[in-house]
Amino acid sequence: MRSALVTGASRGIGRGIAASLARQGYALTITSRSEADLADLADELGHLGAPQVVHRAADLADRAAAPALVGLHAEAFGSMDALVVNAGVGTAGPVVSYPVRRLEKTLEVNFTSAFLLMQVALPLLRAAAEADPVRAARIVCLSSITGAYAEAGLAVYGASKAALMSLVETVNLEESGRGVCATAIAPGYVETDMSAWVTDTVPPGTMIRVDDVVAVVDMLLGLSRAASIPKVVLTRSGASAYGA
Repeated sequence: MRSALVTGASRGIGRGIAASLARQGYALTITSRSEADLADLADELGHLGAPQVVHRAADLADRAAAPALVGLHAEAFGSMDALVVNAGVGTAGPVVSYPVRRLEKTLEVNFTSAFLLMQVALPLLRAAAEADPVRAARIVCLSSITGAYAEAGLAVYGASKAALMSLVETVNLEESGRGVCATAIAPGYVETDMSAWVTDTVPPGTMIRVDDVVAVVDMLLGLSRAASIPKVVLTRSGASAYGA
């Protein structure tokens, strides 16, 4: 039985990925900040085909959260075929007036929690890779196009996502030879609640669809261990290739 841990699973991209994994028969560990949302989602994922779903509400700004989530997954499933790091916070503001407290929170959630999840999950991912000589265990992290190309007003958010992309590329370099491959997906604006703040200048109809991101994740999980893609940048059709 293949298994995956998905953070930020209760809405948007994370929910789409979790639903697709359920349809493919993955057993799942899901997390978000709302226990009620997770309970409802667990039922939905079971009906979609997930053979088992465990869940726990967590605030990933708390450094104890990541080890606890991986421990929950290990207790339920013993190994991990996929780690999907989707949880993150969006934040905007010019460098000249950006609050340091918000800087620290953004880095904790968007970068430090991802580092801790990967660090603690690697033994489980290696175990899954050892059990399947053909397919890799996969780490998939949702970054942002602002981590690849600068965007005015998004310095801190972009920096947190750039750090995440660098981390993922290094993990891939260190671990892909053992069958654990890591990829950062860096999309422009995706039509989710997180992008609602910019709809006055970027119409929702021009944004990337959640299903487009899910399709990339499905493609990555279907690759053999011989193929490794450290990063995927998704741009909005008709927009600049160097901006969100």
